[in-house]
Amino acid sequence: MNDVKPELKKLVSHLSQVHGYVSLVVCIFGSVANTLNIAVLTRREMTSPTNALLTGLAVADLLVMLEYIPFACHMYMQPSTPVPLTDRYSYPWSVFVLFHANFAQVCHTVSIWLTVTLAVWRYIAVAHPQRNREWCCMRTTIAAIISAYIVCPILCIPSFLAFSVQPTIARVDKDGHKIKFKDNVEGARNVTLYVLNISELGKANNDLLRQINFWIYSIVIKLIPCFALTELSRRLICALLETKKRRQQLTAASGSGKASTRNSRVLDKERQTDRTTRMLLAVLLLFLLTEFPQGILGLLSVWLGDKFFEHCYQKLGEVMDILALINSAINFILYCAMSRQFRSTFSILFRPSVLDRWLLVPQHNGNGDNNGCTTANNMTQVTQV
Repeated sequence: MNDVKPELKKLVSHLSQVHGYVSLVVCIFGSVANTLNIAVLTRREMTSPTNALLTGLAVADLLVMLEYIPFACHMYMQPSTPVPLTDRYSYPWSVFVLFHANFAQVCHTVSIWLTVTLAVWRYIAVAHPQRNREWCCMRTTIAAIISAYIVCPILCIPSFLAFSVQPTIARVDKDGHKIKFKDNVEGARNVTLYVLNISELGKANNDLLRQINFWIYSIVIKLIPCFALTELSRRLICALLETKKRRQQLTAASGSGKASTRNSRVLDKERQTDRTTRMLLAVLLLFLLTEFPQGILGLLSVWLGDKFFEHCYQKLGEVMDILALINSAINFILYCAMSRQFRSTFSILFRPSVLDRWLLVPQHNGNGDNNGCTTANNMTQVTQV
């Protein structure tokens, strides 16, 4: 353990030097990407319960990205001349940092539980297609999204109560840089800095509140969703394999001349379902890769106590932050790579109009993978402007 600590400190030091720049790039990309997600997924032709959930997910991720940008700039993007401590730890900035911690936690929790809801909806569509319209209708989906945005802040109440902005006295030189209290240099003075610390309520119920906070964070917010997604992903993969087997049987029947028109329609529908399911599986697996380690670290902090929290959990905080940010930013790439209808709608929405004078523009109304959305006209139209 003693041999690991210096290596961990060295790794954390290197990560801290680049964390601000990397997180800023990820947040800017993620903000643009999630804005594009919302613009595409809310188009009339994209209306479906699955896309409604993806829109709610994109809104939560966008809020995380936008809010993290000023935090990263203030905490990590320091100018060449060090900022005086009185500016860096002023009361307004400390209030913002407290808001950042709580707001990011709430939005990320919303994102987590919408991801779980998305997996449940997809499993019902694959495993119980006859009940899909009844159980996963638009009204139920909107209710699930609103519930996530209401219940998740309630889950985070212990985190709200655990910390507050508190004043502390520090000694600084004439340039506002911290020095030791025993140092007597020219222009030295005592100043009040404002930092986040355990709240008065937290001090009165220190161990109890800390335990509740970590149990909710590690179990309810992280590990339960991870285990649920693992099982749902397993079931979805099994359903995909079963569908593939059934399709091979239908294809064999078609090759022997025994297949009907109905079998062809079933094959087309199953292919669309498979494409959507594969895309959502990629979203779920990415979520597991980024969230499961955080849940394990939170649980170990409860079991192993303050030393593990101080020497491991806090040291890896920036790593967990960047993983969460990447998870929130990368869904746009998955949609573009795996959803034909998303690419088609995106192209129609954002293609420069000047190209319409030279190109024949295909507009697909229903033959792509539509994430559960049905359209009235399945013909492909070709227009020339």
